[in-house]
Amino acid sequence: MKTKLTLFLFFAAIVSTFSQTGNIRGVVTDDFGLYFPGANVLIQSLNKGAITDENGAYTIFNIPEGTYEVTVKYLGYKDVTVSATVVAGTTIVLSFKLSESAEELSAVQINGFSLNSQARALNTQRNKANITNIVSTDQIGKFPDANIGDAMRRIPGITMQVDQGESRNIIVRGLAPQLNSVTLNGSRIPSAEGDNRNVQMDLIPSDMIQTIEVNKAVTPDMDGDALGGSVNLITRSSPQSFRFSATTGSGVNFLTNKRILTGSFILGDRSKDTKFGWMISASINDNDFGSDNVEAVWANEAESPLTGEDITVNPYLEESDIRVYLVQRVRRSLSANFDYAFNENNKIIFKGMYNWRDDRENRFRLRYDRINPVFQDGTENIVSYTGRLRRQTKGGTPGGRIQNTRLEDQRMYNFTLAGEHLLGNLQVDWMTSLAKASEERPEERYAQYQTGSSVALAGDFSDPKFPSFRPTNNDQVTLDRFRLNAISEQYGLTEEEDVNAFVNFTLPQDWFGQGDGIFKFGARVRLKDKFRDNNFFEYDPTGDNPQDLGTLAAVPTRDYTDSDYEAGSQYAAGSFMTPEFLGSLDLNNATLFERQDIPDEYLRANYDVSEDVFAGYVMANQKVSDKLSILAGVRLETTKIRATGNQIIDEEELIGEITDESSYTNILPGVHFKYDLSNKTVFRFAWTNTLARPNYVDLVPSVDILFEDAEIVLGNSELDPTTSMNFDLMAEHYFDNVGILSGGVFYKRINDFIYTQIGEVPAGQPNAGFRTFQPQNGDDAYVTGAEFAFQRQLDFLPGFARNFGIYLNYTYLNSKANGIRNEDGDERGNLELPGATPNMFNASLSYGDDKFTARLSGNFSDAYLDELGGNDFEDRYYDQQFFMDFNITYAITKNLRIFADLTNITNQPLRYFQGVRSRTQQVEFYNRRLTFGLKYDLF
Repeated sequence: MKTKLTLFLFFAAIVSTFSQTGNIRGVVTDDFGLYFPGANVLIQSLNKGAITDENGAYTIFNIPEGTYEVTVKYLGYKDVTVSATVVAGTTIVLSFKLSESAEELSAVQINGFSLNSQARALNTQRNKANITNIVSTDQIGKFPDANIGDAMRRIPGITMQVDQGESRNIIVRGLAPQLNSVTLNGSRIPSAEGDNRNVQMDLIPSDMIQTIEVNKAVTPDMDGDALGGSVNLITRSSPQSFRFSATTGSGVNFLTNKRILTGSFILGDRSKDTKFGWMISASINDNDFGSDNVEAVWANEAESPLTGEDITVNPYLEESDIRVYLVQRVRRSLSANFDYAFNENNKIIFKGMYNWRDDRENRFRLRYDRINPVFQDGTENIVSYTGRLRRQTKGGTPGGRIQNTRLEDQRMYNFTLAGEHLLGNLQVDWMTSLAKASEERPEERYAQYQTGSSVALAGDFSDPKFPSFRPTNNDQVTLDRFRLNAISEQYGLTEEEDVNAFVNFTLPQDWFGQGDGIFKFGARVRLKDKFRDNNFFEYDPTGDNPQDLGTLAAVPTRDYTDSDYEAGSQYAAGSFMTPEFLGSLDLNNATLFERQDIPDEYLRANYDVSEDVFAGYVMANQKVSDKLSILAGVRLETTKIRATGNQIIDEEELIGEITDESSYTNILPGVHFKYDLSNKTVFRFAWTNTLARPNYVDLVPSVDILFEDAEIVLGNSELDPTTSMNFDLMAEHYFDNVGILSGGVFYKRINDFIYTQIGEVPAGQPNAGFRTFQPQNGDDAYVTGAEFAFQRQLDFLPGFARNFGIYLNYTYLNSKANGIRNEDGDERGNLELPGATPNMFNASLSYGDDKFTARLSGNFSDAYLDELGGNDFEDRYYDQQFFMDFNITYAITKNLRIFADLTNITNQPLRYFQGVRSRTQQVEFYNRRLTFGLKYDLF
C-alpha cells in the first residue's frame, strides 16, 4: 500500500507540473529529409534547450505558457530561428529544416554531402557529455572500406586485427578485442567466435551503418563491460521524405586475378501524415581471392649428442608450413527500420538486421614437422636437419553451397523493438531485443599424406623473416613416398544468443538554476547463452574400396607452386590431392571406409555457458554555470554464470561433465566534466570505472590430462572479471568550416587481468611434474596514453588549393603488466599488456571540387604483444602494419557518381613474430584490390 501511494504521488507531481507548463519537441532535417544529430535547439530567453539525438529529434520540457523564439545552432550552418506558442498541458511539434545554402558551407561545398556528413558527426561529438568519437555513414563512404571494421580503423585510438585481408577484431586504446563492447542500436552484438568474446566486425558491411559511436569514457546508463571502450553501431533511420540510393560495382584481386562483385541499395519514405516512416536496405559483396601464407614454430633447445641433456642452440624451426589459400567470401546484409508516432507523445520503433556470410576456403598445406638438428660428429655444432613432410588438402563435399570447400557459414541477426513516451515531464524510453550469432562448418574435410621416415633437410635461416627448408634429396619426397595418413570429416557449430531489455526514465531537473539539467535512472537485463557442439571422424579405406588411396601418386593431384608466391620463390608448395577428388569420396559408405570417432579433436572445445547480467543505475547531468556541466552517477551490475564442460583423460576419454556456478557484483561510479570555453572550444575530464568479463572458454570447468605430452589443460570457473579505473582529459576546438583540432591524455589502472599461466604439478601430488595450463587473474596493469586529431578543409589557401583537406590522428600508448609468472613460477618483469599497441596513426589527404574527389589514406599500427608464452622466447607478437589506400569519385550528374578504390597499395601482410621482430612466426600476403562502379542517389 505504501509503495502504491508513493508511485501515485510521484506521477501526480509530474502531471501537476506539466499542467502548468508545456513541452516542445520535433526533428531537425536538411532539404533532403536527412536528420541532423547533435543540433543545439535553444529558447534563449528562458536559458533552456536540448540536443538532437541520432535521429535529429529533440524535446524541451517545462516551458511556461507563452510565445518564444526557438533557435537551432549547428556547426557549419547559419542559425535558424522560429517562433512558437506554448500552451500549458500540451506538447507542440516544431520541426526545423536547415538549408544546404548555409553561409559557412557554401564556399567549400564539395560533391553533395561530404561536408554535411562531417558536420553531422562533429556536431554530435561536440555536444556529447562524454568523450566520444563520431563517424557518419557518408564520411565512412569517402574511404574504400567494404566492412565496418575497415572503416573503424580510421578512428583515433583504434586498430584492428586482420583476417584474410579484412579488419575483424577491434582494439580500442590498445586493449584487446574481448575487453571492448560492441552494440547495434544499443543492443549487444553476440559473438560467433568459439573461444572468446570478439565480435567479428568484418561480418557487417559498412554501407548498412548510419553512424559509428566510439565511447571512450562510458556513462552510467551504458553497459559497464567496456574496459577499453564501447562501440555503438547505429543503423539507418526512416527519412522524413523519399530517399533511394543504389551502388553497383566490380573489381579484381591482384593475388588471384579473380573478380569482385558488389551492390547495395537504400529505400525509404514517410507517410503523408508523417506518422509512419520506413527504411529498407540491402547489401551484397562477392569476393573471390586468396592469400600466400608461411608459418613457423621456433625452438632454441635441443638434446646434446654428447651428454643427452637439453642445451641452448641457435634458434631453428621445429615446424614450418607453406600454405596456399583460395577463398570466396560472400557477404549479404538486409536491414529494415520502421517507426510509428501514435501522437506527439508516443512513438514505437522497430529495427532489424540480418547478416549472412559464406566463407568458402580451400587450403593446401605443406608442413615440415618433427624437425631435429643433426650435429657435427663429436661436437654440439648443428650442420643440418631431419624431419617429416606432410601434404594436406582442406575441402568439403561437392554441390550445393559447399562446392568442395570448407564452408564457414556465419550468421548474425538483431531484432529490436523500442518505444519513446512522454508522460508529462517524464520521458520514458525502453527497448527489447533478440540477437543471435552462429558459425557452422558442415562436412569439413581434410586429406593428409606424409613421408614415412625422416627426410634429410637443409635449413636456410640467413633471413629469419623468411626462414625456409628444402629436402636435400628430392628422391625422398616424390609423390609415391607420401603415404596416406588420415582422411577426416568434421562438423562444427558455435552459437551465442542474447536477450536484452532496458528501460530508462528521464526527468528535467535544474539544481543549479542554469535552465538545463536532467535526472535519469533505469534498469537493464541481459540473458546470454553460448555453446559449442563439434565432432570429428577419421576414415580408413577398407579392403573392398576399389580406389587406391595409399599414396599421393595414386590419386588426382594439382601443383599449387607459384613462381610469384608473395613470400618468395623459395617457398614451393608442390602437389596436393585435388579438392574435387576429396569431395567425391563416399566416406559414409561403410563398405568403402571404416569410420572412427576422434574425441581428442573436440571434447575440450565443446561447452555450454549461460551468463545473466542484471543492472541498474542513477545519474544526473546538470549545468553548474553557463560554461560548466557535470554528469555524475553510479551503475550496479550483478553477473550470474553457469558453465558446463568436459572432464577428459588424455584428450579422448570422456569421464563426465562438470558444471560450476559463480556470481559477482560490480559497483561502477563515474563523473564527467564538460567545460565550454567558447562555442567552438570544449574541455572534458572523466573518471570512470569499467570491467571485462572472462572469455567463455576460460570459464568452462574442463580438465584434460594429456599423459603422452605430460600436460594438464584446465579451465577456471572462479575467474574474477578484469576491472579498470579510468581517467581521461580531452580538449577540442571546432572550426567554422567543419573541422576539429583535439588532443588529450588518459590513464587506466587495471586489476585482475586474465592470462594463461604455465606451471608444473608439484612433487607429492598426482601427475607430479606435468606442465599445467590454466587461465588465471594477474595482479594489475597500467595503461597511459595520449591522443591527437586534426581534420580541416584548407579553404584559407588560394585558388584550387582551397579544395584540399587533411585528416590526421595519432595515439600513443605505454603499458605495464604485473603478476605474470613463467613456467618456473617466477614473476616476469617489464611486460607490456597483451594487445597494447604503442603507436597508431592515420593520415589522409583529399581533394574535391563540385564534381571530382580524390583521397589518399594511410593507416599505421605498431607491433604489440599478442600472446604470452612460457618465457620471453615463446612470446607471440603482432607485427606493425601500414596500409595505404586511394579512391576517387566523379559526379556525372547531381545524382549519379562513378567511383574507383585501390586498397592495400603497400601489399601489407599479416605478420606475427616470436620473441624478436626478426623471427617470423606467421606471414600472410593478400596483395592489392581494385574496385570500381556507380552510385546513384535520389531524394
